[in-house]
Amino acid sequence: MSQIADVIKYEGDNSTFIWKHPCEDFNSLTQLIVHESQEAIFFMNGQALDLFGPGRYTLETESIPKIGRFLSRSTGDKTPFHSEVYFINKTVQMALKWGTDSKVRYIDPNSGVPLELGASGSMNMQVADSRKLLIKLVGTMNGIAWEKEGTEFTKSIQNSFRPVISTAVKTTLSSVIKAQNINILEVDEHLNEIGKELHQKILPEFEEFGITIPQFYLTTVVLPEDDPNFRKIRELYAVSLQQRMIQAERDIKTTKAQAEAEITAAARAAELERQQTQTEVAKRQAERTVIEAQAEAMAKKATGFAEAEIMRAQGYNQKDIIQAEVQKAYAEGIGNMGGNGGAGGSAMSDIVGLGIGLKAAGLFGGQMGDIFGNLDGTANPGAAAAPAAITCPTCGAGIPAGSKFCPECGSKIEAQKPKDEMICPSCGKTIPKGKFCPECGQRLEIVCPECGKTLPAGSKFCPECGTQI
Repeated sequence: MSQIADVIKYEGDNSTFIWKHPCEDFNSLTQLIVHESQEAIFFMNGQALDLFGPGRYTLETESIPKIGRFLSRSTGDKTPFHSEVYFINKTVQMALKWGTDSKVRYIDPNSGVPLELGASGSMNMQVADSRKLLIKLVGTMNGIAWEKEGTEFTKSIQNSFRPVISTAVKTTLSSVIKAQNINILEVDEHLNEIGKELHQKILPEFEEFGITIPQFYLTTVVLPEDDPNFRKIRELYAVSLQQRMIQAERDIKTTKAQAEAEITAAARAAELERQQTQTEVAKRQAERTVIEAQAEAMAKKATGFAEAEIMRAQGYNQKDIIQAEVQKAYAEGIGNMGGNGGAGGSAMSDIVGLGIGLKAAGLFGGQMGDIFGNLDGTANPGAAAAPAAITCPTCGAGIPAGSKFCPECGSKIEAQKPKDEMICPSCGKTIPKGKFCPECGQRLEIVCPECGKTLPAGSKFCPECGTQI
């Protein structure tokens, strides 16, 4: 029996893909040490048995139940057994090179010319299922130098996978190029796209071995530069490229013309919109001017009515003032008469002088009658009659004529004008009904421009057709 190992572990670097422990004889108390990113598998009689992740283990029947079935009880506290131990590196193996071992036949879809291509690249590998990997490697793959250690052993395993990669690439490269409609002369511009398609195609091949491919890269597609068929394709491509350049220039000119036409149309539309906006603004300004003129006219009309009312009110007040002045002058004249010592001739001359002065002022006739009538306490038949009383239409109370509000109930009193009189809307004078005002000459009737109906002055709408005046 060979030497029995007491400790099983691997202290190499992460560049080693799979490492087989050189000792194959162990006992049940052997210490197993598995580092991070490692897995250890015991392989016995062509079977992958117990698997251990990172940690420290004492190999006992309880910890190695599958191996324990093959152990025979011996004397002592140790049970020896024979088994192979493999350490699997679970880290990603970076930048593993690959390449086709022979040419890939490719028929150009445009010219129908056959070509022979080559391809190469790199990939990253990682163990996904350690048990499946060992079963496939030990049971189905030949040529692996298990006696070698470290990097050489890893390279041997990688070399074992190269035929798998080469076969997958050769069977899918041509179909991928055709499926994506890639020109063979432009293939370098599509290496990333082709690499992704190849990755998806070869991934199931590696999953059967318990290996996943996180990244797969196509770096080079080798073209047959010396092949006469390839030179023919290149010449045809040059002609096609020139034609495409000419067409591209035409497309640029067409696009430029279309863009200029769109810019011109947009400018015209903007100008039209601006003109329409200006027209609308002018229309609104004209409407505002008309409204302002109408408002000003209505204000002037209202001012005329107010001034007429003020003039009428001032006329009544002036009459009262004149009467007061006459009474005052009369009283002063009587006083002077008494002050002359009863000289009757002198007093009479004063009264006559007073009368002459009043007559010179244009007030003698009617006012003197009022004065003398007041002196003897009798009414003067020639005096102006007091304004007649009117009846409030709301409460029926008798109120003075000319009142604007009833002193009893406060209701507004509408002016009661004779049926044959009206108020001029221009000067505010009370005038007989007619076509023109005798005071200011304002036309009192207007004619509807739409239906020709005669309307009262100041009408804003025709009552017959509704036309705005």
